[in-house]
Amino acid sequence: MRMTRRWAVWLWLVLPVAAWAEDVPEPTPPASAPANAWHYLTRLEATTLMFQPRAGVGLDEGFVQVEPTFILDGGAEFGVNLGTPLRLRLWGGGEGAGLVRREDWDSLSDFGQVLRGLKLGAPNAPLAVWLGAMENYSLLSGHLVRRYSNRGNPDYHPAGGFLTGTLGPLYTEAFVSDLLGARLMGAEFSLDVEHVLFGKPREAARYTLALSAVHDWGKAGGRAPSATLAHLDTMAVVVVRPTYEVHLSAGWGGRPGEGGAWGAVAGAGLDVVTSTLDLVLRLEVRRQHGGFRQGFFGPDYELARFKAPGPEGVPLAEAPFPDGYSVFSEAEVGWDAVSYGGLYKHLKLSLGVEAFNWGRFDVDGRVAVQLFARSLEVALKGSGLGMGQPGARYLGATEVRWRFLGGKLYVMGTGGTLLFPEGEGSLRPSAFASVGLGVDNAR
Repeated sequence: MRMTRRWAVWLWLVLPVAAWAEDVPEPTPPASAPANAWHYLTRLEATTLMFQPRAGVGLDEGFVQVEPTFILDGGAEFGVNLGTPLRLRLWGGGEGAGLVRREDWDSLSDFGQVLRGLKLGAPNAPLAVWLGAMENYSLLSGHLVRRYSNRGNPDYHPAGGFLTGTLGPLYTEAFVSDLLGARLMGAEFSLDVEHVLFGKPREAARYTLALSAVHDWGKAGGRAPSATLAHLDTMAVVVVRPTYEVHLSAGWGGRPGEGGAWGAVAGAGLDVVTSTLDLVLRLEVRRQHGGFRQGFFGPDYELARFKAPGPEGVPLAEAPFPDGYSVFSEAEVGWDAVSYGGLYKHLKLSLGVEAFNWGRFDVDGRVAVQLFARSLEVALKGSGLGMGQPGARYLGATEVRWRFLGGKLYVMGTGGTLLFPEGEGSLRPSAFASVGLGVDNAR
């Protein structure tokens, strides 16, 4: 349960507007079909999309959005998801605006949006690779990269990826946020201490020592100051049962080259896997000093790298962060009333909350539910960062899909708020709304 959660299928079969909203409909093979049978899904959505100014800033723009999708499922070892929205202008955009929205294709990195997901290798394979959109991504321990999205900037659409590998007692995960540009890259190396001291154990990775480092080159997706962080972690799994595990952890981190920037953390976690429930709970006490903080590369990072939440109005790499303590908690829940082991879930919940002793409060969450024999899907997503302090940042979105005619045809509507990075570290507030139809076919 410790390493294989990275390969939760709903992470790589993501959708472009709301990866947190919907898994792909599952083909239902006949009982005689072999376990390694290949399946595919084709989908086409046609919607209207509007960007509206907020706080009297920005332009009123309207588009017709056509979005094809192709998904090929080759079982545990292979899967690919291709597709991207094409936005054709109906109105707005100012003088010189073209038919196709320019900001969607104005850099090399933007061409990565065609690749939503590519999986090579099974979860327990000695070597495995995943490429595509990164939504709610955490680098192993999560003390440097936690709940990160590489497409949090609505004008930047890269394809990232990560690699996992096992060699004897060493487990490694390395990632890049942009395959076509100089941006985030990092790795975490986790050593099975019991394996090193006493030989291969019956339960792998019960006692580990891990080292992670992450660097942002700050060049693709708009230039911003670079940043480098490193962290050392220890973990001990103290309870192991067939359906759940309990672990304790502690760690220390810093910003290389910046004296006095360090932090410490101690916590506990619970992982539960049953036929109907996947549950991950984390609780940590953290110490920050000299500008370092855990989860530096978090859910808001693609915006905060230009302008961090707070009154200073400077990039996150240069923003002051008060010395102090915090309590962090996180919950990941996937529940389904039917014990069938598939991708669909009646409930998916992801929530992270951090409270600081100097008055700041951060929350990031998303929830998706399926109702009425899975014909109605409702998803909500929101974040509030820097709450309790001047310059707090709030974002939210919702999506609704209603399937009919046997589930192949559906109506959909989305809406929410956005922030568009602009020159000199400013973020332009905007709102969006979209309504339309979709059709898919799975075999």
